[in-house]
Order: sequence, then structure tokens, then C-alpha cells
Amino acid sequence: MPPTRTYTYEAMFLISQAVAADLSGAVAHINELLSRAHAEVIAMRKWDERRLAFEIKKQKRGLYILCYFKAPNTSIAHLERDCNLSEKVLRAMILRADHLSVDEMRAADGREALETEAKLRATREREEQQAAMAGAVAGDSAEAAEDGGAEDEPE
Repeated sequence: MPPTRTYTYEAMFLISQAVAADLSGAVAHINELLSRAHAEVIAMRKWDERRLAFEIKKQKRGLYILCYFKAPNTSIAHLERDCNLSEKVLRAMILRADHLSVDEMRAADGREALETEAKLRATREREEQQAAMAGAVAGDSAEAAEDGGAEDEPE
């Protein structure tokens, strides 16, 4: 059996837009997958949100999250398996990142921006739900007023 060594890796996770609506949940899920693999996250950031070249699990658009981490070489196969079994991750690609220094990886860290965007998305979704509920209540009130007015009219 080969010796266990720790290397730096870069991973690109593709998540669907439905999962990206709860961005903080998606990031937490990715962190959970990495922690199960005994990985130490160096940097994580949103890479891009774009249209996919072909549909993946009936999804036409996706959000890419780039992550740099340190992990034992023996745990990468388990991480890939967990990503393939995950319902939240559409695709994942994990490569050794020998071409980058740890300082370069840390410079690419965008976790604060990712957290800020997650909060903004959650706030926007909450506001849309409140507006939809207010619209439904206003619609019910208008219907009740129309129905009530029709009964009072003489024939």
C-alpha cells in the first residue's frame, strides 16, 4: 500500500440553479463533503454562473464553485464518490494543484464574497415570497370585495 501523503488540490463543483438559490446551503454541503475527506479548505470562491453546453440532469444552467484544499491522497477517491452520489452537486472535477503555491491559492479566496452573495440571495428570495404572499392576500381581498358588491346590487 502506498504511503499517505498530503497534497494540495483544486476542485470545481457544478451545482444547479435550484440548489444555488440556497447558496449558503450549497456551500455548507461542499464543506461537509470536504470535511468527510479530511480536507483543509484553503480557498473557495464563486467562479461563474453560466449556461451549460448540454443538459445535465435536466439542468440548462449551473453555478461553478472553485475550491482549493489540502487533503490526504487516499481520501480523494472517497471525495469523488461522495460528489457523484450527492444530489446537490451535478459534477465535480478534482485535480492536483502543484502548479500553484499556497499563497497564490489564498489570494484567490473569495469566501467572504460568497457569504455576502448567499445572504443577498436569501434576502431576495424572502422578499419575493413576502411579495407573493401579499399579492395573494390582496387578490383574495379584491375577490371578496367583488363578490360582496355583487350581492348588494338589485336585480
